[in-house]
Amino acid sequence: MRQKKIIIQTRIVRIIIFIIAVFYITGCKNKSVYISDDTKYKRDFFAMDTYMEFTAYGKNAEEGLEKAIKTVGEIEKTFSVTDKNSEVYAVNNRTENTIQVSQRLMDMLEYTLKISKNTEGAFDISIYPVLRAWGFTTSNYYIPSQEEITELLKKTGYNKIQIENSENKVTLQEGMEIDFGGIAKGYSGDEAIQVLKECGVNSAILSLGGNIQALGSKPDGSAWNIAVKNPDNTDSYMGILQIRNKAVVTSGGYERFFKGDNGEIYWHILNPATGQPAKQGLISVTIIGDSGRECDALSTALFVKGLDGAAEYWKKYGGFEAIFVTEEREIYITEGISKTFVPEGEYKEKKIKVIEKS
Repeated sequence: MRQKKIIIQTRIVRIIIFIIAVFYITGCKNKSVYISDDTKYKRDFFAMDTYMEFTAYGKNAEEGLEKAIKTVGEIEKTFSVTDKNSEVYAVNNRTENTIQVSQRLMDMLEYTLKISKNTEGAFDISIYPVLRAWGFTTSNYYIPSQEEITELLKKTGYNKIQIENSENKVTLQEGMEIDFGGIAKGYSGDEAIQVLKECGVNSAILSLGGNIQALGSKPDGSAWNIAVKNPDNTDSYMGILQIRNKAVVTSGGYERFFKGDNGEIYWHILNPATGQPAKQGLISVTIIGDSGRECDALSTALFVKGLDGAAEYWKKYGGFEAIFVTEEREIYITEGISKTFVPEGEYKEKKIKVIEKS
């Protein structure tokens, strides 16, 4: 009788172990049983016309990465301007001025219009017709005449975009088109991080073609070391930035440009007010903050505004930190990262100028 009792108890123990194992395997669906470790999982893939690399740590990381990558793909299907099956493509090729959109697209429209207003139009998703005229969307580069640009600018202007939140409707004037290329990668980083969190992952670093998004810290608890590109030589870096739970986005004229027959350099960051490449004295802008989409949008907008306008914006709104490199190769940083940014290489001997709020 005692032997039978021992056998029954042994079977019960085995059943309990089996149940625990099942819950562990499905850890992405049940965060409470997540057990952290330093197991590394990495995925490389191509999306949004750029190379991406996602790295995460822990027993839930593998499944979390697969779901995060799937999420990026879904976002691309919404915001691509070239995919004929995307929602933005449908908006740009509408047969009527008013069209109903998904909640995801409506949320982004609402957000981008707010950023456009705050930056006084320095960030504007309606600049796409002008960007395309320059050939930056196709690499068939062309210098449009002032007359051409003037005509195209009539089809732009964030303040001409009307949205009806209650019905998820957007109204664009005839000939207007929108492009979320200046914010989609940042938004994708935010959504990918959220998916990883829901799967119980608490340590990850995501590279989205120049955008960096960090979840937590390294598995050992130390900060992530992020290299900030040297705008004069992208194979090297100008400094190291230490972050935890932050997004880091850099915009610069060196990312996409062409040289005209006149020897002048034309880059893809356009000033929405003039339709010309933005040249306000900056060659690189790096934004560090909690929100990937905000960092993405502001890295472009503050490049357009120039150093004085960018510093003014930071003092007014805050909520992020920044690194600015001027045409004279001077480095300005906001006071919040004065102890976490270390210049390297040719910038090591340069004096860092700190922008203070007061």
